[in-house]
Amino acid sequence: MMTRERAADTRAARREARLAVEEFNADYCAVLDDGDLMDWPDFFTEDAFYNITSRENFDHGRPVGLVYCEGRGMLRDRALAIAKTSMFGPRYLRHYLTNTRITEIGEDGTIAATVNYILIETLAELPEGRLHQAGRMIDRFVPQDDGSLRLSSRIAVYDTLLVPNALVLPV
Repeated sequence: MMTRERAADTRAARREARLAVEEFNADYCAVLDDGDLMDWPDFFTEDAFYNITSRENFDHGRPVGLVYCEGRGMLRDRALAIAKTSMFGPRYLRHYLTNTRITEIGEDGTIAATVNYILIETLAELPEGRLHQAGRMIDRFVPQDDGSLRLSSRIAVYDTLLVPNALVLPV
């Protein structure tokens, strides 16, 4: 478990942080893959930032994205809108996150990390599934008093040039 009191950004601290981030991401993916969309905002801090953007936009410093949310309130609104008002064909998603890299551990215990992701989507009319997105996530985690982590920032930078259909569910 990560704590706020982090003595130093050491090799051992990075291993511990990597394990904590990997466990966090496993829980995060399970919630999204199981369709528990109303639980998704709970992975973020109140003032969190969430963005899904193309590699081109990210590389050129353009803040625009397919999804852009500032604060847990906007994340809740998005989850509610998807769950209660959006109409789209039934689909299943599977998130695969790998190559977790801790890029920094702050003195206050915040963790900067990157992870590669692949998102597979299965639609009723395409039962074999297909690649929906591939890319990397650039994250900043804040340790909580109970030892858990929350995202203060998650930027999903997708490499795929085309998203096969409208991006409906969170990455």
